[in-house]
Amino acid sequence: MLSGGRRPSNLFPLLVHVPKTSLTLTIQYQIIKTLNRYRSRETAPVFCLIRYSMHQEQDLPQEYLDFEKPIAELEKKIEELTLFTSNGNIDLEEEILKLHKKSDQLRAEIYSRITPWQKAQISRHPNRPYTLDYIEAMLTDFLEMHGDRAFADDPAIAAGMAKLEGMPLVVIGHQKGRTTKEKIFRNFGMPNPEGYRKALRLMRYAERFNKPLLTFIDTPGAYPGIGAEERGQGESIARNLSVMSQLKTPIMAVVIGEGGSGGALALGVADRILMLEHSTYSVISPEGCAAILWNNGAKASEAAELLKITAQDLFQMKVIDEVVEEPVGGAHRDPRRAAELLKEAVVRNLAEIRNVPIDELIKQRYERLRRIGTFDEI
Repeated sequence: MLSGGRRPSNLFPLLVHVPKTSLTLTIQYQIIKTLNRYRSRETAPVFCLIRYSMHQEQDLPQEYLDFEKPIAELEKKIEELTLFTSNGNIDLEEEILKLHKKSDQLRAEIYSRITPWQKAQISRHPNRPYTLDYIEAMLTDFLEMHGDRAFADDPAIAAGMAKLEGMPLVVIGHQKGRTTKEKIFRNFGMPNPEGYRKALRLMRYAERFNKPLLTFIDTPGAYPGIGAEERGQGESIARNLSVMSQLKTPIMAVVIGEGGSGGALALGVADRILMLEHSTYSVISPEGCAAILWNNGAKASEAAELLKITAQDLFQMKVIDEVVEEPVGGAHRDPRRAAELLKEAVVRNLAEIRNVPIDELIKQRYERLRRIGTFDEI
């Protein structure tokens, strides 16, 4: 940190902002609070946020879902044997390799028959990669933009400019947090109206400068607080839907976690919609549906079956265009491999829609939206 530099009193303090992952979010929050104390002073500190790469970050503690308990027990045994081998003279390498193989087979078997409710749990896994993780792994030269130019910035929406294999584009996505402080700072990935208006500002920027738009969807829903409703939560979502339907630039949306209700749709009107294998997309959460239908949230698993929330169901109903494979065990098991698979799908689909004349693209977008869903006539 450098300090002591004098500047005219009518200028704000300078924040040298470098793209970051969620590891630096708490640090950024503290810096912003510090800068606010200098708004009316002639002397202000200059900060530089250091970027952490995925491989530089510490591994997140492994967390297991309820249906993964057999895997957890096996991997605990592997860990104990590995520790015993490293501390003693007994060579158990062959036994450890057998257990690793058994663990891989067990994981593949369990994940080949998971239910929609289990997929909902995977989509919310605390170690699952978030928007900023995919941005760092897939894109380069990311420059984050802040604020809606009307009320405030909303950290639940991350948005800015970046490059995908040298191609400039605009990227927008929901962003959750990992630690308690980050979750509060990001409002658990639930945007306020200013978040959607920030996204709208970047959408119009993409159209003005003829840049493709890439969105990452991962939210339980729009924030339902009183203040959000007073500032026009419904209007902000509706306006995004309207603008995106006629936006004169290619749009691609990717559901990377949970796509909840209108909060997800506000970033989801696109020419191509992709979903990760274990992500979900629904008008309401299974728990909310169960509470409304049966007044019993414990029936969430039954509701998940009826809602058709999985990528596989939505692909069959032609709501989405492609299901992107995840590493066995989910994207949280191998985030870098998950990013590689997603990047390949995004590059391929963007190349296809970029070659379509814009008037024809908007026409196809409209027709695509009108065809969504299936029904039977009786």
